[in-house]
Amino acid sequence: MKTLRYVVILVAILLIFSFRVWRRRRRHDATPRPVRLARREFVTGDVGLVMSRELRERLRSRFYIFGTAVILLVVGAAIIIPVVHHSKTTTETIGVVGPLSPATRSWVVTSAHASAVSVRFVDLPGVSQVTTGLASGSIDLAIVDSRELMVDNSISSNDGSATATIASAVAIRLGDENALTAAHLSAQQATILAEAGPVPIVALHQSSSRSVNATSLIGVILIFIMLSQYNTWTLIGVMEEKSSRVIEVLLSTVRPVRLLAGKVLGIGIAALLQATIVVAFALVLSKAVGSNLLHGTGPLEVVSTLVWLVLGYTFYCWVYAAAGSMAERQDQVQSLALPLSLPLIVGYIVSLTSASAASPSLLLKIFAYIPLTAPFAMTTMVGFGAVTWWQFALSVVITLASTVAVARVATSIYRRAILRTGSRVRLREFRRAR
Repeated sequence: MKTLRYVVILVAILLIFSFRVWRRRRRHDATPRPVRLARREFVTGDVGLVMSRELRERLRSRFYIFGTAVILLVVGAAIIIPVVHHSKTTTETIGVVGPLSPATRSWVVTSAHASAVSVRFVDLPGVSQVTTGLASGSIDLAIVDSRELMVDNSISSNDGSATATIASAVAIRLGDENALTAAHLSAQQATILAEAGPVPIVALHQSSSRSVNATSLIGVILIFIMLSQYNTWTLIGVMEEKSSRVIEVLLSTVRPVRLLAGKVLGIGIAALLQATIVVAFALVLSKAVGSNLLHGTGPLEVVSTLVWLVLGYTFYCWVYAAAGSMAERQDQVQSLALPLSLPLIVGYIVSLTSASAASPSLLLKIFAYIPLTAPFAMTTMVGFGAVTWWQFALSVVITLASTVAVARVATSIYRRAILRTGSRVRLREFRRAR
């Protein structure tokens, strides 16, 4: 129910925001056409044509197809390799001299199986055969008369091998059984004592120590890769149109605002499509091979990752588009890309660092409400389970409001700089003009 309420509130916020944007465009539309026609043409007219063109170019490009294939291969390897590694069970051969109860044999098999180790028992007539078997390696350890264990080499305290693990567990088990026998307890009393479990622990306060969900951690990495890739595409795409003078032809038929909106929408849909394919592939493959990498993944983590991918791209794409309109050569793009990507890198590093801690840091909580870093920080906070629905919604509202402000400034810069050639346009020139 909490997840459903979370999603319903988020959808309501997005609908309200979309309605306000549509009403503002309707109010400022100076064309004499009917409102219904103007609305339809905004979606299927100039903006739709530019969006379709950008989407087709991205989906048909070899880089997009190859990049998607590489991401799917990496994700598939990250899911399958641990499963294959853990599926390789180690077989331990245990020699048995004298009696060993069926209950103890069953307990040893069950305990070893929990550690991905299979056990094979071999009955031996005496200790001399145990010594020979341990020396030749035909057995790994031996249980002698249910009173002692024999191994070839001594076991240190930090030995994590299968033999050391089983030997330590069996030694404790046999010690308990021998103690019960020496106490001369009845069979019923011995059963009650053997089946005794720990008493419940009741906490008066909820611990603040948490571990981040693996899905959210993967989501942070996915968001960083997607934003870096597609925002760079926006930057380079705008710059190439300006340097090749194609923009002059386009602006003769399309208004700058509609041209820019179509471009960012087309690239954004391509990014969202690729992210959806990757997430769906990871979930289906993890379920098919029985991987626990995404264990505990719910709709909340998946929806949060996709929502913040969309919001992060929506915020940054306007900035990158405006920067692309100010450059006209590749070397100028490179000098602009680094400062623009610094907030992405900072938010990404802080989120990954906080994810390795026991609880979210104060810096991560602050970054969750800053639009520049919210896509990473809020996704990590959701993974910790340390954010309520209203905090999530507040961060979304702040990001959407900031996106509107950034879009207005970026559109103004784009309209003034896109047709200026000859040298790189400086940001301070716009400050003087204002």
